[in-house]
Amino acid sequence: MSAWAVEATGLGKRYRIGSRSARADSLRDLVGNALRAPVANFRRVRRLTEFADSGDAADVVWALRDVSFRVAHGEVLGIVGRNGAGKSTLLKVLSRITEPTTGRAVLRGRVGSLLEVGTGFHPDLTGRENVFLNGAILGMDRRHVDRSFDAIVAFAGVERFIDTPVKRYSSGMYLRLAFAVAAHLEPEILIVDEVLAVGDAQFQKKCLGKMRTVSEEGRTVIFVSHNLAAVRTLCTRALLIDGGRITVDEAAAAVVARYSAAMSEQVLARSWPDPDTAPQNGAFRLDRVAVVSADHGPLDEITTDTPFRIDIDFTTKRAGVPAGLTVYLFDAENACVLTSVNNREPHWYGKPMPAGRFRASCHVPGRLFNAGIFSISINMFGASFTDNHQINDVLRLEIADGSALRNDYFGPFFGPMRPDWRWTTVPREAPDGR
Repeated sequence: MSAWAVEATGLGKRYRIGSRSARADSLRDLVGNALRAPVANFRRVRRLTEFADSGDAADVVWALRDVSFRVAHGEVLGIVGRNGAGKSTLLKVLSRITEPTTGRAVLRGRVGSLLEVGTGFHPDLTGRENVFLNGAILGMDRRHVDRSFDAIVAFAGVERFIDTPVKRYSSGMYLRLAFAVAAHLEPEILIVDEVLAVGDAQFQKKCLGKMRTVSEEGRTVIFVSHNLAAVRTLCTRALLIDGGRITVDEAAAAVVARYSAAMSEQVLARSWPDPDTAPQNGAFRLDRVAVVSADHGPLDEITTDTPFRIDIDFTTKRAGVPAGLTVYLFDAENACVLTSVNNREPHWYGKPMPAGRFRASCHVPGRLFNAGIFSISINMFGASFTDNHQINDVLRLEIADGSALRNDYFGPFFGPMRPDWRWTTVPREAPDGR
């Protein structure tokens, strides 16, 4: 038996921007496409080869480029990198969801994947039916799934809803059941993408504990997360991916330190001029996100005393749709320290909006945060918190130390927050101190 559970050699994945596959509308089209397939596939391979030899074109992007690594049996490998670096594409290639353009990946053992909320679930089937469906996909017989069924349901905490179609589940219920299925059906290789992005703190702790148990049983875990503290705690080794390439392959702590240093560069504004590639859900799309001065003036520096705004420019796709926004702030280790939903916005929250362009502004008071590096993520959602689309690490800002709350103290302040709370001291007149 090979010492390696996963071996990736020269993996590359290329996408053509704006390309669409042809649709077969009739039986004649289907038959014709089938007869032409061998020739078409030959021509496609030939074009790919010629393209690789002749260089890149303007309408082509390489999501992965020359990625090679190996993972030992029982190893927990973390993968970190910015949005769009190629992390999720790599996991899709390893999970056989998409084929690589170049190179190959060898995985030795049964693979369980959790790449997106509800991946592998049929929305019209119940939770119970989806558990057995996923077991069949993994090659397990019904008796094997029966033995794990109670543990799966208990871990997910969906006992009351196990016979309800999963299309009626919340995103948190979806995720809990999907992770429980992926982790409990005993895959030799467990591939998990951003499982900690959804769910409460208790569930996140359960996920980390389960992945640690899986690795202690000799099974392999490949774990993508923006939560650097989780990567450093859980993983023995990590890969840093940037621009579709592996730039660092070292011990997890070293990779986290390198990534944290790279994240310190400020990005106070980001725009998406192309409507086709802008972040969007079914109701609206983002045009621009920016950190600006609270008084509309220039923002030369943000200190612990500085109030500022987060402006979110968006365009509704049609009339009659609501536009929900959530802003998340993360510290330097990508632990979420603050969440703000636009449900305090008095005019349009939860109401049908006309078609057009809008600006939502989140007003952040001064004397709230500690000094340090912070990043901003945004979740877009529709009515009843459905139609979610989250964009991580949209902006990064550095908050410098101000003087107002320091007085004569020169040591470090710990934690991500430093609010200006009111303190009072009075003589104690009553026995209970009041």
